[in-house]
Amino acid sequence: MSEPIAHEVEGGNECEHVLIHISEYLDSEMTPEDEQRMRAHLAHCSPCLAELSAEEIIKNLVRRTCTERAPEALRARIHAQLTVMTSGD
Repeated sequence: MSEPIAHEVEGGNECEHVLIHISEYLDSEMTPEDEQRMRAHLAHCSPCLAELSAEEIIKNLVRRTCTERAPEALRARIHAQLTVMTSGD
């Protein structure tokens, strides 16, 4: 399960908080409470909603255009490193 994101950003505001965590939101890597908080902010903040839309367009464009598969040796190394990182939690 995802760890809750910090609700207070030292010296920041709600928009900064949203922009810092926009990738987590797009990747569904937030707790349900944090997702709700993001949705509530985005519902009334058009600049943050515009940034979300731009990030989503870029993410979808990259997904569609990056069809090359990484070499198997590289994929195995990355998988091994991720396994070590996640098993240490």
